[in-house]
Amino acid sequence: MIPAKRYHPLLMLFDLWSVLKNNFFIFIFLFVIKARSQSPFILYGRILFFIVFGVAFIYIILKWFTHKYELDGRSFHLYKGIFNKSERTIPFSKIQNVNRHTSLFHRLFKVTSISFETGMTGEEAAVKFEVVSQLESLRMEQHITSEVNDNAMNLSPSEIAVKKVDSIRIIHFKPMKKDILKASFTSLSFLVFIPFLLSIYSKIDEILHLEKETEGIFFYIISSWWIVTTIVVVLIMASVAFGIARAFIKYGKYEISSDQNRIYITKGVIDETAFSIAKEKVQAIEIKQSILKRLLGLAEVKLTSAGSLSFGEETLEINSLYPFLPVQRAYEMVSEILPTYEVTPKMKRLPKKSLWVRLFSPSWIWVIATAVLFYFRPAVLGVGQAWWILSAALLLIIIVIRWLDFIHTKYILNDRFIQHKTGSLTTSLFVSKREKVIEVKVTRSIFQKWLGLASIETINRAKPIQHNGIEDVPVEFADSFYKWYMGRRNEIEIENE
Repeated sequence: MIPAKRYHPLLMLFDLWSVLKNNFFIFIFLFVIKARSQSPFILYGRILFFIVFGVAFIYIILKWFTHKYELDGRSFHLYKGIFNKSERTIPFSKIQNVNRHTSLFHRLFKVTSISFETGMTGEEAAVKFEVVSQLESLRMEQHITSEVNDNAMNLSPSEIAVKKVDSIRIIHFKPMKKDILKASFTSLSFLVFIPFLLSIYSKIDEILHLEKETEGIFFYIISSWWIVTTIVVVLIMASVAFGIARAFIKYGKYEISSDQNRIYITKGVIDETAFSIAKEKVQAIEIKQSILKRLLGLAEVKLTSAGSLSFGEETLEINSLYPFLPVQRAYEMVSEILPTYEVTPKMKRLPKKSLWVRLFSPSWIWVIATAVLFYFRPAVLGVGQAWWILSAALLLIIIVIRWLDFIHTKYILNDRFIQHKTGSLTTSLFVSKREKVIEVKVTRSIFQKWLGLASIETINRAKPIQHNGIEDVPVEFADSFYKWYMGRRNEIEIENE
């Protein structure tokens, strides 16, 4: 049993920084933009600002003195409350994954933040330490994953290092320069540059009112073709450089590794983020491809977890095994990291009658759009009857999308696994174990009954709950699917609390 202890003292500074950051623009408005204003509204606003800031400062100090935590061999125990005390206990068995995030603030003080995510819902679904020393975070992570939890928190730094070496990690992927370049173009990061400049300009304009002063310069620039050409070329070059730099900052230190029991993903050059999950906690695997990725032969592998992936307002998109993996490498990596999972290359296609169901199913988007076009009858490029051309074009697009979805949809039941691929423009290959599926559903519409078809759906634990399914499969497969799921009775293990 480890005695209850207070959080890291730097947590007070971190909370104070968060208060300042959240109220920065209010401060700028009251004390910079309206610095010479004698309006009662502004004067009372400044007084209220200092009162709120003072109360927040006192609360931060009191919270640090009253909030504590401790770990025993099986659970976290969290104590909080200034006037009304409360205790919360979270068993280690409920922890799904571990997220570590090191921002610029944490780097300056050589600390980090760590979150132990559970499969529960609500604000208290995770055990979060916004500021903790690197050594303490390693001890806690080692403590919840160690078979001998009672001794893990008492390890010295050298013992922790030896223990980490003992659990040999295999590095599966580190991006090379060519991978960073592919990521910058495939993610279309260069397109963010112009909106980024406009955002900065709008914020400066709110304070300095640049629009009126730069109006004459703008008309002078657009009147000269060579200035416009030069600016366009410079913007293109800057956009490309910005895209590459953004991709490097995000994926430059990406690493995928694993040991016997856990998977580890780290990324970030400035803000470091780390994600680890026990292999047995992986609920499903999803391999996604957009149109651009299919053209370039790339894919993204995502791990489905019951735990959340967020720190406060920030969502950590870290459950992805690198979003720009070569397709073949993606399949190989799944087998390397999760040998208990199997990805079957050959799958069954939908019967041709499924295509007819999809093509002749009513499209409410087309019906509503056609009704709106018929009512307003807009003239496009001088064509007075353009509404029916637009309606026909929309119908053609819907038909093509449904045809692509039919072509891409495949499925198979493989012993303890279900695997299916769906999508039209973006495709998704879903793989899950039978024991990880918590619910299944088989439905049939009137048209499906006439043609001997059905729709199936699986539900996996995630945040939010993950629904996956296929429409218009043969009814014989739907029956096999239901019987396959009933076979999970012999695979379910009850967790010991």
